Amino acid sequence: MMLRWLTQRADNSRKAEELYGSVVTAARQPAFYETLGVPDTPEGRFELVVLHLFLALEVLRAKGTAAEGLVRRTIEAFVIDMDDCMREMGVGDLTVPKKVKRAAAAFYERATSYRRALDEAGSPERGWPELSKALRGYVYGGSAERGDDAAALAVYMQAASTALSDHAFDVFVNDGIASRLLASATAKNKVSTT
Repeated sequence: MMLRWLTQRADNSRKAEELYGSVVTAARQPAFYETLGVPDTPEGRFELVVLHLFLALEVLRAKGTAAEGLVRRTIEAFVIDMDDCMREMGVGDLTVPKKVKRAAAAFYERATSYRRALDEAGSPERGWPELSKALRGYVYGGSAERGDDAAALAVYMQAASTALSDHAFDVFVNDGIASRLLASATAKNKVSTT
C-alpha cells in the first residue's frame, strides 16, 4: 500500500512537471506578443502562463477526484517556477515568499474570473464581452486601446476551452492545436479545432 502511494506520488509529480512545461510552451507562442500586443515583460508572460494554467487545470478538474493529486502537483510546479523566476530576476530571499504568495493569489483570482466568464459564454454575444473585459483588465492592464486584442484573446481562450474538452492539454500544445487556434483568433476568422 505504501509503495503504491509513493509510486503514484512520483508519477503525479512527473506528469505535473510535463503538464506545466506544456503550459509554459503554450504561453510562449510569439503571436501573443507580436500580433495580440501582450506586453513581452515578466508581467505579460506571467498573465499568459496563468491563462494557460487555468485552461489546463479546468480539464483536470472535470475529471473529478481522480485528478486531484495531479492538480495539486501542477500548482506546486507553478509555485516552484515563480520562486525560481523571482530569484533569477534578483528578488531578495526575504521578499520571494511574499511575491510567490501574491502570484498564487493572482492565479486564483484570475481563475475565478475566467471560469465565471467562460461559464456565461454560451455565445459570443453573451460571454465573450465579459471574458474580453477580464482579459483586458488582467493581460493589458485595463488599456482601452487593447479592446480588439482582448477580444481576439477571448476568442482564442473560448476556442481553446472547447478544444480541450476533446484533447489532453499536452496534445493540445504538441499537436499544434493551440497555435492553429491562436492563428485563427488573430486573423479574426472563425475559429476551428481542425
